[in-house]
Amino acid sequence: MTPSLHAAWPRRRFLSTLLAAGSAWAAPLVRAQGNRPEADGRLVLVFLRGAYDGLSALVPYADRAYYAMRPNIAIPAPDGSAQTAIRLDEHFALHPALAGLQPLWQQGVLAVVPAAGSPDATRSHFDAQHQWEIGQPGHSGAASGWLNTLAGLQARDTVANGAASRAMALGVGEANPQILSGPAPVQLVPRGQAATRQGALGDARTRDAMMQLYAGQDSLSQAFRAGAESRMQTAQTLSTEMAEAAMGTQEMLAANNGAGAAQGLQLDAQHLGTLMRQDHRLRLGFLSAGGWDTHANQGAAAGALANNLGNLAAALVQLRRDFSQANDMVLVCSEFGRTSAENGTRGTDHGHGNALWLLGNRVMGGRWHGRWTGLEMGNLHEGRDLPVHHDFRGVLAQVLRHTQGLGNADLDRLFPGFAWDGALDGLMRS
Repeated sequence: MTPSLHAAWPRRRFLSTLLAAGSAWAAPLVRAQGNRPEADGRLVLVFLRGAYDGLSALVPYADRAYYAMRPNIAIPAPDGSAQTAIRLDEHFALHPALAGLQPLWQQGVLAVVPAAGSPDATRSHFDAQHQWEIGQPGHSGAASGWLNTLAGLQARDTVANGAASRAMALGVGEANPQILSGPAPVQLVPRGQAATRQGALGDARTRDAMMQLYAGQDSLSQAFRAGAESRMQTAQTLSTEMAEAAMGTQEMLAANNGAGAAQGLQLDAQHLGTLMRQDHRLRLGFLSAGGWDTHANQGAAAGALANNLGNLAAALVQLRRDFSQANDMVLVCSEFGRTSAENGTRGTDHGHGNALWLLGNRVMGGRWHGRWTGLEMGNLHEGRDLPVHHDFRGVLAQVLRHTQGLGNADLDRLFPGFAWDGALDGLMRS
């Protein structure tokens, strides 16, 4: 290292800066040998930040109140044409932008709970997301994310079975999502194209100089080496994958026509699938997308929301390709729903209940689950929102029981204070 560089960057500051730049790569990427047992289900959570409009995604076309409340943004009832909803049954239909999900519904691997969410009635994005991510409605204090707690439980079981303790969870896109925060080690990867760049640690001279600088400090040297090797290995894995699929990716990006924040979700889903295939010990995945807070000009069969939904559908189809083993599950959720009626700017405001989607072989798919009471004024929460008939923790509990083998004691650690009601006992296949 040159004297000028050393003077400008004191050794601890230089190391911390490089490691911070590569902090998303803190857990080493190791290829697991052999096949994962089917009992080790992989769980992927897709969180739509900003509160997506479930009444446009899952269209209650048989409910007259839906069209009365939404004269400009309601999705037309299904008639087989391209700009109308896609019929699922006598009650519900899919937004036409979600057409890619229809085969999954027909195959019986896609299901929905149409009136789910948090029992806490907050309309604050910040509060609702925090409560979702720690698994404690109404709680505003510090707490570990429930996916981090789950990762810790899985790591505990792995160590008990004689294997080394390693990251069990992977987050793609966000630098430090609350749902993955806590004591259990996790692997975090930047969103989009940034995931394929090695950064300063990819330069051999810089890396060698740093290793020589810290050669006598074992703990720092080990931390630096782990971060550097992990970042380079992860970037190389994704770069190889992207090179092989470059033409297809470019075509998909062009077809998306520069859509908003959700446009990057498909690429992030591809990265998550690639990394979890390469390291079979990564059993939990987290993705998120913003841009769902549609207060104005939401659109109907076409428009801003339709663009986001189209990108969501493409991401879910991608995830299904990578997560289709017997106990794999993909969940799609949001902090709360939106108002049943459109507002004065042809959008929707912050609501309450929402549609929660489940994708996997163990779900009783091709149907919706739970209670639905319609959109008549007397059935709405505070006279304006879809009610929450099913606590999101109840949905998660059923999934975790059947695909992760969790019992009541472990579920109580994830969601303290939740009383199991058994209302969704038919959600999962035995």
